[in-house]
Amino acid sequence: MRLHRLAPGVPRRLASLVAGLAMFGAAIGLMVRSELGLSPWDVLHQGIGRHTGVPIGTISILLGIPIVLLWLPLGERPGLGTLLNVLIVGTSINLVLGLLPVASGTALQVGYELVGIAIYAVATGMYLAADFGAGPRDGLMTGLHHRFGWRIAYVRTAIEGGVLVVGFALGGTVGLGTVLFALSIGTLTELSLRFFDREGKVLRRRIETGIDVVPVEGAA
Repeated sequence: MRLHRLAPGVPRRLASLVAGLAMFGAAIGLMVRSELGLSPWDVLHQGIGRHTGVPIGTISILLGIPIVLLWLPLGERPGLGTLLNVLIVGTSINLVLGLLPVASGTALQVGYELVGIAIYAVATGMYLAADFGAGPRDGLMTGLHHRFGWRIAYVRTAIEGGVLVVGFALGGTVGLGTVLFALSIGTLTELSLRFFDREGKVLRRRIETGIDVVPVEGAA
């Protein structure tokens, strides 16, 4: 049987993809265990879970499918990263929640939350820069960026705000950590992408392939 060698750089990109997605789930697990409030998407996941009895990680997996359908009209296309995002992130969340105890004391709560937010931003930059396709939620963000030229920081903040309102209405946990996440994650994600995707190949791909983008000064 003849074995085909992977193209140069692919193993490194695959490792970055898988590591980033696993870190993504770990970050969410940390924020859940901080009990200072969840990220907006996880407020939504938890709210749905409270009405269905399904674990938050499993809700994260299942909700990924209809979210992908929302960003397809924006010109985004799923890839290996999309599939692995749906599978790895939700599984990682459930695993971390099964191993990590609830934070005891304010200092540990704040530590969990801040570390979780930082890991979340780094993980997003890592897996997107691997260029195997965005996850469902990030595909919505990058799709709006590609289509309209809006800055990643602004798009992400607007999406998080809208999701937060719906999740809160469904009974998801909102707290200081939720507000901190919603206000900071857009800027931190943009910085992370600039670091890991220094050539801008992921964010500029739509321009290079001829999809119209409205240029905006300062766009990521």
